[in-house]
Amino acid sequence: MTKTLILGTRASALARWQTASIESLLRKAWPDLDIQTLLITTQGDRVVDTPLPLIGGKGVFTAELETALRNHEIDFAVHSLKDLPTDVPEGLTIGAVPPRANVADAFVSRSGKTLSMLPQKATIGTSSRRRAAQIRNVRPDLHMIDIRGNIDTRLNKALDAAGEYDAIVLAQAGLERLGLAHQITETLSFDVMLPAPGQGALAVQCRDDIESRKWLAPLNDLSTQMAVTAERAFLAGLGGGCSLPIAAYASIQGDVLSVSGRVIAPDGDTQIDVTIYGAATLSSASVLGAELAQKALARGAADLLADLT
Repeated sequence: MTKTLILGTRASALARWQTASIESLLRKAWPDLDIQTLLITTQGDRVVDTPLPLIGGKGVFTAELETALRNHEIDFAVHSLKDLPTDVPEGLTIGAVPPRANVADAFVSRSGKTLSMLPQKATIGTSSRRRAAQIRNVRPDLHMIDIRGNIDTRLNKALDAAGEYDAIVLAQAGLERLGLAHQITETLSFDVMLPAPGQGALAVQCRDDIESRKWLAPLNDLSTQMAVTAERAFLAGLGGGCSLPIAAYASIQGDVLSVSGRVIAPDGDTQIDVTIYGAATLSSASVLGAELAQKALARGAADLLADLT
């Protein structure tokens, strides 16, 4: 009898692309599987006129998928890892993290001007406190306003000649995955814009049982898993969620794992940068991320996050 597995995903074009990529990896590893897809609407999809931090921040794009997993309506949930809270729900686990895509943030400007070239008081659209705070750190004169919607919606708003946005900031991986890289004005350097923990990576979540983990094991990329484990440990160590102005990036050179973290005041006035190095192992990754969070806290990170939820 052919085994049937059901993938759960959000309905956006990017979410479907990501799920199709996971389906392709599963078919390559297990050619005899019957794989189906179930589209699920999350709170973040339903509420599109409210800034993300005001509708909950943690889990707004993932909670309904996790419920479907627990109820055995789906076997796997495909997420953008940066949207997945660091708290692991009981009975669930991340079964695989495939090789990571581009981790950078992309700047899309209607005029074709880069961030440094934009005129004074220009308006930038972003729904991310992390992005807004880092932009304010280098361009405190710019006006930041919220923007919601899928990638196509945000691009259309940004490029509308009569629109209110002079530019927007998006994850570069999403634009590249949808064949929209030609819309990018500038790839922001890490000096200006450190990415969100887990940015550019996908996570396949499953029930925490032997069979589920078996199907997903061939999809996992250890180097990516180590990097995002360290980044998410940094985020968890600060008590933060994806809605807070916290950034991190980990990379591996030989047998060394380096982890850089950043905590930014919402107004961009204060920015704390910390870095740590250690062994490139999975067990070391979580320890390094936690130690890096302690370094940031010792430099006053808690004060920068105190009034945020």
